[in-house]
Amino acid sequence: MKKSLPSRKQFEQNASMDFRKKIIPWEQLSEWRAAFRATGKKLVATNGCFDLLHLGHVTYLENARNHGDALLVGVNSDASVGQLKGPGRPVNSESDRAAVLAALESVGAVCIFSDRTAARFLAAAQPDIYIKGGDYTLETVIQEERQAVEQTGGKMFIVPFVPGKSTTSLLKKISRL
Repeated sequence: MKKSLPSRKQFEQNASMDFRKKIIPWEQLSEWRAAFRATGKKLVATNGCFDLLHLGHVTYLENARNHGDALLVGVNSDASVGQLKGPGRPVNSESDRAAVLAALESVGAVCIFSDRTAARFLAAAQPDIYIKGGDYTLETVIQEERQAVEQTGGKMFIVPFVPGKSTTSLLKKISRL
């Protein structure tokens, strides 16, 4: 059973700003993309676990967003994070991770996907630009993901990693406390 996000009313938040509206259900992604395409703006997409948000993440997301008009972030589901990262992960639930990302100014929309790779997410999102972090190269990125982007005319870019800033290193630091 999924936990629901706290309502704005619970915390007396300003009604003119609601990050919850930036979370796109998987079933509505294609429709959302079609509506965004109609604006004529350039869509940038990226994806990841984003388990414990840190400076490396927000720098990466800001950099990605600056490649276009809006940034769509694909978030790995809890099950896929467990497959990718192993036991004990994720630390935060998929709905919490999506909500935290959606609250960032640099993020235009967030969609949770259940697959281990982002290929199906990218095929549905059809980004104009797909961004991956500096721990990848065009040769080492999952080629299905690259093909999903290029088949719809999109381009792929690698942006620099922030040295020493990763969830894994943060978790190691916490475990030493």
